[in-house]
Amino acid sequence: MPFPATESVPVNDFNSLQHRIAKLEKELKLQNALSTQDRTEDAMSMVVFSGELDRLLASFVIATGAAACGTKVSMFFTFWATAALKKEGKQAKGKSVMERMFGWMLPGGFNKQKLSKMDMCGLGRKMMLNEMQKKNVPSLEELIEIAGDLDVEINICEMSMSLMGIKEEELIDYPHKQFCGVAHFVEQSSRAQSSLFI
Repeated sequence: MPFPATESVPVNDFNSLQHRIAKLEKELKLQNALSTQDRTEDAMSMVVFSGELDRLLASFVIATGAAACGTKVSMFFTFWATAALKKEGKQAKGKSVMERMFGWMLPGGFNKQKLSKMDMCGLGRKMMLNEMQKKNVPSLEELIEIAGDLDVEINICEMSMSLMGIKEEELIDYPHKQFCGVAHFVEQSSRAQSSLFI
């Protein structure tokens, strides 16, 4: 039996109801987004892939800036960036011919790392380092020391070390350094609010 005409929902009430439903759906979406944020830490994870001086500088400027603001920072060094963490000096003993070749082609020492642009056989690098010194911009060594004081983690890719024949004793001394695989980085980055690739 059909309802009497007097009991039908007026068009204005129907529009009002639709508006209220849309508003509730928006609020629910916002609540879901906030609950997802609660599961993440105030953390930043960073993949450092490039071993070029300017990109290493940028990585550590971002890392130390974020750590100074209270963010937990974890850096994952892989491939060319792993080689950039080598100390100056002789190679470790017991390497294969191919591993020694990698060592010759990828020398240790931050000041030996090229610029990504305008390196000009080292001239651009010297000019950049001189300008940094004149303008009191911290060197890469100083930024790494600051990062250590701010508890920035440096995770070094074991696969990259193995591939390039880099031994643990050849790498820089750093208080919060560990050796790990990509699974460790993925686990950390899944909890971080932001992830960067440099």
